[in-house]
Amino acid sequence: MLSPVAKALWGHYKRHPFQIVLVWLGLTLGIALLVGVMGVNQQARESYRQGEQLFSNPFPYRIRHQQPALKVPQAFYIDLRRAGFHQCVPMDQHRIVTEDNRDYEIVGVDPVAMMSSFKVQATAERQAQMLALMQPPHPIMVGEQLAYYMGVEDGQSLKLDNGKSIGPLRVVDDERIRGPRMIADMAVVRDLYPGAGLSAVLCSEMPTERLNQLAAELPPALQLEHNQSETLEPLTDAFHLNLFAMGMLAFVVGLFIFYQAMSLSLTQRQPLVGLLRQAGVSGSQLTQALLLELLGWIVLGLIGGNLLGLVLAQQLLPSVAETLNSLYGANVSLAVEWHWQWGLASLAIASFGCLMACGWPLIRLIKTQPARLSTHMALVRVSGREFGWQALFSCLFIAAAWGVYQLPHGQLAGFALIAFILIASALVMPFLLWQLFKSLGLIVRSARLRWFFSDAAASLSYRGVASMAFMLALASNIGMETMVGSFRNTTQVWLDQRLAADIYVRPSMNVAPRIAQWLEERDDVRQVWWQWRKSLPTDEGTLQVVSIGGTQQEQQALSIKVAIPEYWQQLHHQRSVLVSESLALKRGWEPGDEIDLPAPMNQRWQVAGVYYDYGNPHGQILMSHKRWQALWPQKGQVGLAVHLMPGTDSLDVMKAIGERYRLPPERVRNNVELMAQAMRVFDRTFVITATLGKLTLFVAVCGLFFATVAGEISRQRQFALLRCMGMTGRELALLGGGQLLLIGLLTSVIALPLGLILAQLLIDVVLKYSFGWTMPVQYFPFEYLTSLGSALVVLLAAGAWPVWRLVKRSAILSLREAF
Repeated sequence: MLSPVAKALWGHYKRHPFQIVLVWLGLTLGIALLVGVMGVNQQARESYRQGEQLFSNPFPYRIRHQQPALKVPQAFYIDLRRAGFHQCVPMDQHRIVTEDNRDYEIVGVDPVAMMSSFKVQATAERQAQMLALMQPPHPIMVGEQLAYYMGVEDGQSLKLDNGKSIGPLRVVDDERIRGPRMIADMAVVRDLYPGAGLSAVLCSEMPTERLNQLAAELPPALQLEHNQSETLEPLTDAFHLNLFAMGMLAFVVGLFIFYQAMSLSLTQRQPLVGLLRQAGVSGSQLTQALLLELLGWIVLGLIGGNLLGLVLAQQLLPSVAETLNSLYGANVSLAVEWHWQWGLASLAIASFGCLMACGWPLIRLIKTQPARLSTHMALVRVSGREFGWQALFSCLFIAAAWGVYQLPHGQLAGFALIAFILIASALVMPFLLWQLFKSLGLIVRSARLRWFFSDAAASLSYRGVASMAFMLALASNIGMETMVGSFRNTTQVWLDQRLAADIYVRPSMNVAPRIAQWLEERDDVRQVWWQWRKSLPTDEGTLQVVSIGGTQQEQQALSIKVAIPEYWQQLHHQRSVLVSESLALKRGWEPGDEIDLPAPMNQRWQVAGVYYDYGNPHGQILMSHKRWQALWPQKGQVGLAVHLMPGTDSLDVMKAIGERYRLPPERVRNNVELMAQAMRVFDRTFVITATLGKLTLFVAVCGLFFATVAGEISRQRQFALLRCMGMTGRELALLGGGQLLLIGLLTSVIALPLGLILAQLLIDVVLKYSFGWTMPVQYFPFEYLTSLGSALVVLLAAGAWPVWRLVKRSAILSLREAF
């Protein structure tokens, strides 16, 4: 008996093929975005645990200088090889900037040493490829995914911003080269960046005794680091959590589209279900057939969503890998493989979401009396009651949001608060529109306008849920545009203030006094600032201690958030420090507090003030030069900030410093170059967020498009009757388009302030407790109008297509087909 019932119910999709697209689209795209984000996050975390990799060979240990500005002496590496440490290979890494102002990492290696470190002997082909790095024309290896991301092909040369060309590029499979980097022979990198020393020496696994021997042979200035995961995962947790939240938002929007399609599908089958019930079909048989249909949609959505999610992760991963490499030095593999955990997680989330979305429409369809199911007005009456219930549930979510806001603020609480507000707004919006249209239908005097508004209220039965998804996506897109734009402008202003000097030099400790004296004696140099820097390990993470001078210009270069009176004098004459905003938030410190710091700083330091710091993943403390020299006399990492006389060419001074003291270019930088690099890193950091926001809006617009097309096609009977009664095609277009435009405008009116509230919460709660940063909210009207306008154009196109299709055909034929 189940087979005839199922065939009768499923035959609905033969008459409404658009609903197949709509149902599949919402669930599949929602799952795809969620799976894509999970894939990116998992791939990044696996790369952290694997540690450094070159040519797919893991190197869990790294030897580097204690001062990041300095390099490992090449003589030390030669001594290692002589001592039999063939597991260790040299690496010299730099960032290159192409002519189109995109920067990438290039790594110089010793191919012979790399081959000897392989655990499994490489094939003859791979040996030849590796040895070819040492021979003219000195090719540069790049992985397939990075080559695709860069837009380059095998054999192509890469032109740099300084006019030089490197290459030819050799594109190899991603199993060989992992991460957003190019690999070349050491000689090629030395030609680009002349200088001695190595960025690091990488070592593969070795016995414990051998490892202890290696640690014992290290000079005092060098340190041996293990696997990156212990340091990288805590730093990047907030980044990955924000990505996952965006993925969940996209899934919820897709789920709304799925709910809209299933609700419309079940509603349109009300008369058929009524006839089946009157013919003796039991409720359990109907339930089994409909649950089987739902199960089929879940399976199709999971298969399509996981496949598309894998493709999406492959497209997003290069951007994420480049961001994590620039911000945290992480080497994230660009090759994505499907994991069963994603499928299991997507199955659980999709099944729960589908049951939540389709549970009430199924119950309503099964429990309603058969006689009422055949009534055409039943849908309108039921929709009005459902909108009322949704508004009631919206009040509960608002109360929940208020309760969460009263709790101690944190990252998870911030996401919960945003979720409750978004859900409450989405649930109440159809009720508000329905009440507005219903009231206008009673107030206006014109018969046509009365019918226009009454019909618009009735159309919310199939447009309401799609407009909810549209509003959510639009609000989230506006919120992300506002947050990212505000952050970018604030960061640019902060950089302008912090990069007050013309040239920044990072010399070694023994050369710094001579460079400073030589600079101060030059007529084109106005003054030189010193800065000492040291990182201290603590139980709460790395603490960075920085010294600062007492000049008025150095005080003006600080962005103070809040401070005690006369904080500058207190800093230089009392036992006081300034703390970064993120550290103050993490530790709960406020100006005037007395704090304890790790040895040798020890106890009873006064917090003189809190300053903004958007460029440091670690907590930072500023102290006076006098206090620094008392604690660490002539120790730590040193930097010089050089202020030039007006009209002086900074490039000439930089060249003179480099030639006189043999400093490599990366240790002598001007503020223009530093500003450009910082903003490139910033833009790349948020390109993934912007991409996910656009994809979420795309899902909502597509869902709204197909939902509108399906709904308008389902009203062909009504349109055909109106046309037979004398209404022209223009009037029909104005009717359908006007309703859609009105719904779209009202939805946008709700979405715009909701998006601004979302941006305020993202800045005041999520960013603040994820990264420790606060900033003023800035607004971007042009971007808002662009987003709203493009969405409304798509909406009008969706409403115009069925009307145009109807007008092109004869009225009698359209009426016959509608019945």
